[in-house]
Amino acid sequence: MKLLRRGGSDDSDKPEVSVPATPAEADVPQAASPKLTEGKGRPTPKRRDAEGKRRGPVAPAPLTAKEARARRKAARKSKSKDERKAESAQRRADASERRNRMLAGEEKFLLPRDRGPVRAYVRDIVDSRRNLVGLFMPLALVLIMTMFLGPVIQQYVTLAMFVMMLLMVIEGIYLGRMVNKKSRARFPESTDGGFGLGWYAFVRASQIRKLRAPLPRVKPGDAI
Repeated sequence: MKLLRRGGSDDSDKPEVSVPATPAEADVPQAASPKLTEGKGRPTPKRRDAEGKRRGPVAPAPLTAKEARARRKAARKSKSKDERKAESAQRRADASERRNRMLAGEEKFLLPRDRGPVRAYVRDIVDSRRNLVGLFMPLALVLIMTMFLGPVIQQYVTLAMFVMMLLMVIEGIYLGRMVNKKSRARFPESTDGGFGLGWYAFVRASQIRKLRAPLPRVKPGDAI
């Protein structure tokens, strides 16, 4: 930086004295030199051309089942046979995967009636017991088969079935009270209970073990 004296005298023959820049001046950025932007060489495309083919208005939902069937039929005709086979195979694979995850007990894929920790706890209680109610379906098949036998045998079988049904009702009442008591002790803040929870336990206990869904996680005799 040059230092000029007042009076306008010529100091060209004197050496220049450089003064270091102050911090404020050092922080001021230098003006960037303007850069020249090269042209694209082509006009800017319109939005309609850039987005491609515009979508038309969405068709309203079908009002009747007949109209819905007609639309599905038209959609099937618009696809090739290989595409329909691929979509069908994909749907079967997705359904099989959802069922396997439901049987495994994944909360996301369970039915609304089976969701929640309370229902899972009740299932474990039922699956850990050998329930007399589980003989309901086999006994019903036996009763149907005895209809083709003599009247004397039918009387004895009917009496035995009546006694078994009475015992099943008694066990169902006991099972419902037991699961409600244990569930309230394990989950005191839960509102799931009462007749609905007892009926849920009774229905699961009446099913054959291999046909229960979700599949049992415990074996008979395991401590819960």
